[in-house]
This record gives sequence, structure tokens and C-alpha cells, in this order.
Amino acid sequence: MLKKIPTRELRLGMHLHRLEGSWMSHPFWRTRFLLEDPDDLKKVQACGVRECWIDVGLGADVETTAMLVEPDVRASADAADAAVAADRAEPAASVRAPSAPTAFADEVKEAAAICDRGREAMIRMFAEARLGRAVDTERCRALVEEVAASVERNAGALVSLARLKNKDDYTYMHSVAVCALMVALGRQLGLDEARCREAGLAGLVHDVGKALMPPEVLGKPGKLTDEEWRIMRSHPERGHQLLEGSGTAGAAALDVALHHHERIDGRGYPHRLAGDAISEVARMGAICDVYDAITSNRPYKAGWDPAESLARMASWTGHFDAGMFAAFVHSLGIYPTGSVVRLESDRLAVVAEQNATALLTPVVVVFSAARSPGSLAPERIDLSRSGCGDRIVARAADAAAKFPRLDALWLGPEVGRRLAC
Repeated sequence: MLKKIPTRELRLGMHLHRLEGSWMSHPFWRTRFLLEDPDDLKKVQACGVRECWIDVGLGADVETTAMLVEPDVRASADAADAAVAADRAEPAASVRAPSAPTAFADEVKEAAAICDRGREAMIRMFAEARLGRAVDTERCRALVEEVAASVERNAGALVSLARLKNKDDYTYMHSVAVCALMVALGRQLGLDEARCREAGLAGLVHDVGKALMPPEVLGKPGKLTDEEWRIMRSHPERGHQLLEGSGTAGAAALDVALHHHERIDGRGYPHRLAGDAISEVARMGAICDVYDAITSNRPYKAGWDPAESLARMASWTGHFDAGMFAAFVHSLGIYPTGSVVRLESDRLAVVAEQNATALLTPVVVVFSAARSPGSLAPERIDLSRSGCGDRIVARAADAAAKFPRLDALWLGPEVGRRLAC
């Protein structure tokens, strides 16, 4: 049962379910967790959000009954609530122990190896599809397990690394990136382990229909003609047909392949679905697909800065599910890793790592003065550290073009050299 209470009445041992306020108004990536840390309790009560929901089935209850109780069964209940209920109904033996957290610098090395294996797997899948062979999604599950385990150990490493791809590898690495983003978003939404993996598998195969697109259209460096655009818009239905014919694809994979270009306002394709007619997993796919597409280098354009991309996506009225997009931002950070920002000290920095409980204060690497551009000795700063006198005041995407190889500052020398080869 969910109860709405004043934030000032939160106590340790309560399970925080949701904060009543904008996702920009509080410091947490997620809002569904057991309050065990006194510092977390202080942050919640100091963030300015006046009310919140607690789940008394997962944590302590309040003593007073003069609270607004949210019904157990709601026609408009979001899928994350249903996922929590389903997860609680699972037998204990089916719950896998979580992986031990891994430092970003260590996990990004493993993520690089996963990206390499993912690229080869996608090349094989697309080649088989072009030859008319069945797409066996069951063979993809091992890769999805690797991706999910990496995201669990350190959510930021693989989703940040997978964004970096060259123009020739885009089609294949886009699939791996969307897989990782789907798993991370699913975890943020509170989906159980099995549903996160199904979402990841759906992300991995969502664009398989592009295997049947003419290469000269798929990789065209310029603007598509009306006829070429008509051909490209057929890839969701072609992909759905491929997966349906295989007999191994689950409902989530089929749905995302067919509907990842639908829009909440009904102006998407191929079926112009709107609102709740678009499934939860397809709404997830739409967000993850667009974010990776606009932040990646393509045959016809350079990728946008990650933070700038989130800002633009937020401005596209009617495109995405607003609540789900807010969760997506939480999963990446308001300034995702690799974003270029300007600090209050009038220096430029690249975001190197997220702070799990502080969206606005990530770890950054300073590399230049803002007003008189010129390289400075790289300096790593944790903006959330007590006593840190600097903060982010603006995105600085335009400055990135003047400084090549900024990604090496957050990747680390070993992975940076590997990607440069």
C-alpha cells in the first residue's frame, strides 16, 4: 500500500516510493529505495519537496492514520508499480544476488570488451538477415546478460562508452547502445530483473529491419529523397516481420521493433499510435533510440553533446512520455558523462562520472579556460565534495569542437588508446 505523507515525517526504515515534485527539484537518480542512510534522509528533507509517497509494504509505516492513502489497484497505475508488485510475488529462490559495485574506471574497461563482442554479434545478425536466414533472438541473450551485468555493476560506464562509435559502425553499435540504455532505464523505472533483460533484448534487435534497407539509402551522407525516406520508414515493419518469422522473439522485442518510432502525440509511425496505446516498453525504446541516434556520429552529421541532446529532447512537445523521459534523465544524469560544461570559475570541463545521489554535481575534468581558450593541465574535480567551491553554470557544447579527443579525459588512457586504434 502506498501512502502520501509530508516529507518532514519521513523516517529511517521507510521505503520511499516517489517524491511529489519535478525531477529537477531533488538530488536523487531514483526515488524508490529503502531509507537507511541518515544523509539520504537529510537530503530528501532539505531538497524543498514537501510531500512524498511511501510503500508501507516494503518499509516502515507511519503511526498516524491521517494520511492520504493511494488505492492498491488503480486504473492508471504505472507499469513500475505493477513491476514492484510482481517482483514481491516472485519466490525468493528466483532472485539473483546483485553484482558488487565496480568503480567507473574499472568497469569502462570491461564495457569496452562488451562493446567489441556486441559489435561482432550485430554484424553477424545483420548479415544473416540479409541472406534471408532467421534471426534467432535466443542467441542474443548471453550478450544481453553481459550488458545487464555491466549496467548493474556501474550504470554509467557502458551507456557512456556505447555512445562513442564511428560512422561505419553506427548501425551495429547503435543496437548495443540502445540495449544498455534500455536496461538502465528499466532499472530506473523499478522493473524487475527479467523485464529489464527483456527490454534490453528488445533494444538490441529493435533496428534489425535496417538489415533489409538498401545500403546506398542506409548510409547516404546527404538528405534523403521522399522515396528514400519512404523506404527507410518501412524498417520497423520489416524488422517486425523478420523477428515474427523467427519464432524466437518475445512480445517485447516484437513490440519495440514495430513501434519505436511512435510518438505520444500520435504523429509517429508506422501506426500513428498515441498515449497509452503505445506500450511501456515501446515508449522506453523511443526515448533510448532517439538519444543514441542524436548523440552519435552518423554518415551525414556529427553527434550532439549529451547534455545538449537531453535539453533538446525535453523541448520536443508530444514526442516522448514525460514521466518516462524524466526517469531516463535520472538514469544518465542531467549532465551525462562526456558532456562539456562551463563552471562558475569560468573554466571548461568535461563530465567524467556521475554522482549517484547528486544529479547537478558530477565528477568533471577541467581542461581549458572559458574566455581565453587554451589547454590547461587536466584537473579532476568532484563537484559534490564538501568544500568544493565550483559548480556547473551552463552547458558548453559549442566549445567541444575546438578541443579534439576530449573523450580520452574521461575514458582513461587504456580505453582511450583502444578506441583510437
